[in-house]
Amino acid sequence: MILKTAYNQVVDKAVEVLRSGCVVMHPTETCYGFAVDVGNAEALEKLYKLKGRDANKPVSIMVADLEMARTYGEFSTKALELAEKYWPGPLTILVPRSLNLPENFNKGQEFVGIRCPSHEFSRELVKAFGSPITTTSANLSGEPPLYEVDLKSFGELAKEIDLVVDGGEIPMNKPSTIVKVIGAEIEIIRQGDLEIYEK
Repeated sequence: MILKTAYNQVVDKAVEVLRSGCVVMHPTETCYGFAVDVGNAEALEKLYKLKGRDANKPVSIMVADLEMARTYGEFSTKALELAEKYWPGPLTILVPRSLNLPENFNKGQEFVGIRCPSHEFSRELVKAFGSPITTTSANLSGEPPLYEVDLKSFGELAKEIDLVVDGGEIPMNKPSTIVKVIGAEIEIIRQGDLEIYEK
């Protein structure tokens, strides 16, 4: 199902789809992304199949605000400084995961990537859902990100996308900047448009 964006109407439908263990494709401030419930093992399996992603490769989570982020990750003083300065925005912060994250999510990973988006729909979606959802680009692994709703590259797998929130063509921005924070130390994992100068 493809819905044109009237955000106040589409959010409720997208939440319903997520709660049923299905995949939602939606616009973000960087590119189109795939969202599923991080606590639903079957939904996560469906996501990895759809992207053709290595089962051992972790995905990040999207949160509505810093309060939700701190429920699922352990934030040092430096990590908090970064979140308070750059969120909402295209910054993913890798911090030690908390015990509140489902064990099956990114199993074996000590850190989790957390992002609080500046994109209105993305933030409203996770806020309405009430707990984290995945944030990963809506494309086949190794292929370029999508900046408009064009499902041809997925072939038969396109039917695995349960809801598409069509926000039209969005600006071709780089993926989010990813930083790993251990105590007071910052490591740049991926450089996006947002540049981090603190060390």
